[in-house]
Amino acid sequence: MARPRGIAQNLPSPHLKDIVSTSLTSKRLRWTQMAVLFVGYVLFDWASFIHALHGLNITPWSPGPAIGLAFIMHLGLPASAVLFVAIIAADSLIRDLPTTVPVTLFVAAILAGGYGLLGAIMRRRFDRNLMFTHHRELLAWIMLVIVGALVMSAAFVSTLTLTNVLDWEQWTDAFIRYWVGDAVGVVITMPLIAMLIDERGRAFLGSALRRWEAPLYGAITVAAVWFTLGLGPAEVRYFYVVFVPMVWAALRGGLAATVLTATLAQLAIIFVVQTRGFETITVLEVQMLTAVLVLVGFLVGVFIDEHRRLGAELRESLRLAAAGEMAAALAHELNQPLTAMTAYGAACEDLVRQGAPSDRLRDVVKRMVAESRRTADIVTRLRDFFRAGDTRLARVRVSELFEAAAEPFAARLGQSGIALLVDPVDDWHVIVDRLQLEVVLRNLIANAIESVEELPAGKPRWVRLRGEPAGPGRICIAVEDSGPGPQPEHEAGLFEPFHSGKASGLGLGLAISRSIAEAHGGRLWAEEAEHGVFKLLLPLDEGGHAA
Repeated sequence: MARPRGIAQNLPSPHLKDIVSTSLTSKRLRWTQMAVLFVGYVLFDWASFIHALHGLNITPWSPGPAIGLAFIMHLGLPASAVLFVAIIAADSLIRDLPTTVPVTLFVAAILAGGYGLLGAIMRRRFDRNLMFTHHRELLAWIMLVIVGALVMSAAFVSTLTLTNVLDWEQWTDAFIRYWVGDAVGVVITMPLIAMLIDERGRAFLGSALRRWEAPLYGAITVAAVWFTLGLGPAEVRYFYVVFVPMVWAALRGGLAATVLTATLAQLAIIFVVQTRGFETITVLEVQMLTAVLVLVGFLVGVFIDEHRRLGAELRESLRLAAAGEMAAALAHELNQPLTAMTAYGAACEDLVRQGAPSDRLRDVVKRMVAESRRTADIVTRLRDFFRAGDTRLARVRVSELFEAAAEPFAARLGQSGIALLVDPVDDWHVIVDRLQLEVVLRNLIANAIESVEELPAGKPRWVRLRGEPAGPGRICIAVEDSGPGPQPEHEAGLFEPFHSGKASGLGLGLAISRSIAEAHGGRLWAEEAEHGVFKLLLPLDEGGHAA
C-alpha cells in the first residue's frame, strides 16, 4: 500500500535537526556578541572617563567607538542599535549629564547612527577582521577613521553647543579633544578587538604571542613608557624612545605583534598619566604622539606581512615552475624505460608463443622488472621534489650531461638550420642532481636557440656547448650562440623572477636555473660579448680533474 503523501511530507528530514541546531547556535552566538558589545562599551567608557571636559564623554582616549565599529563590521548595522542603548546606559551610569532626556537620546542617536554608517562603510571596504593585506587598505582605513572621527566630533560638539550644554567659546577646544580622543581610541583599540572577534584574527594574535621575543619587546615597551613619562611631564619630548620596541615588534611579528604592543603601550600610558597626575593638555599631547607612533608601527607591520606573503607566493610560484621544468626532464627520462618495458613485453609474448625455454623468458622478465624499478625511482624523485624540493646528488660525467641536455632539441635544430657544436671535454665528473642540471642546460640551450631563430637569413646560425677549467676544483660550462645576446635594458633584471624579454615568456627559466646552480654550490651568469654567452660554474668531483 502506498504511503499517504501527507504523512510523507510531515516526516522530518534527516538533516533538519542539524540545520535547526546550527541555526540556534548561530543565534546564541549573535546574542552573546551583542551582549559583549553592550558590556564592553560601558566598561570602556568607564575606564576612559579621565580628564573629562565638563563631565562629558570628551576625553583624551575614547575606545568606546572602537568596540562599536568592530562589532558593526562583524555583525552589520543591527549592532548600531545595541551601540545606541550602550551609549545611553554609559551616560546614565557613569556621568550625570546636564541635559534633558530628549537631548541625551538625540546625542546617542547621532553617535550610534554616525558610527553605524562608518562601520557599514568599513564592512563593505575591508576584511571584517581588519587583517589588512596591503598597505593601501591600511592607509584607507586610517583616513576613514580620521575623517569619520572629525565629522562625529563636529556633530557631537555642535549639538551640545546648540542645546546650551557648552558655550560657543568652548567649541574649538571641545572639538579638538573629542576628535583626538575618538581617533586615538579607534586607531589603537579597534584592530585588537576586530582580531579578537574573528577566529583567523585570534590565530594571528596567538602566533604573535608565541614568539620567544614577544615578552621581551613587551617589557621594553612598558619600561620605555615609564622612563619617558614617569620622570614627569617635561620629559614627554623623549617619548620617541617608545618607537624602538614598536618597530621591533612590527619587524618581527608583523601587524598582529604591533597591535598587541600598541595596546600594551596605551595601557602603560594611561597608568602613568593617572598615577603621575599629568595635566589634560599634556595627556592630549601624549595621545597625539601615541597615535603617530602606532600608525607608523602599523604601516611597518603591514609592509612586513605583505613582504612575507608575497615572498611565500613567489617561492611557491618558483617551486611550481621548477616542478614543470623538472617534469619535462623526467618525461624525457621516463621515455627510455617505458619504451624498453614495451619492447620487453612484446618479447615475452613472442617467447611464450614460440615456447622458448623458461630461462630466456625469466631473463626478459628480470629486465622488465629492472626497468619498472627505474621508472618508479624517477617518479619517487618527482614526488619528493613536489613535497620539499629534495635533490639526489650523484657523480655524473660532464659529457653525458651535454648529450642528455642537447638530445631533445635535435629535431628543432634541424628544422631551423641551426648547427649545434659540442666541444669535446676531458673525463670530468661533477656531483650534481642530474635531472636538475639537465633542466639548467636545457633552459640555456632553449634560450640560445630562440635567440638564433630571430636572426635574419644569411647570418651564422649556431649554438655551442663547451667546458673549461676554472681554477682548482672548478669547471665552467658555457652555452654560446650566434645571436645578439641579452638586450642592455634587460641585463639588470635578467635573473629576476617574472622578468622576460620575450612577449610570451614568464621570466622564470633563468631564475630557476640560477637557484639550481647556487644550490649546487655554483654560479650562473651572462657574460658581456658580441654574441650570447651564459656561463655555469660548478665544483668538480675530487677525482674528476682534467687528465
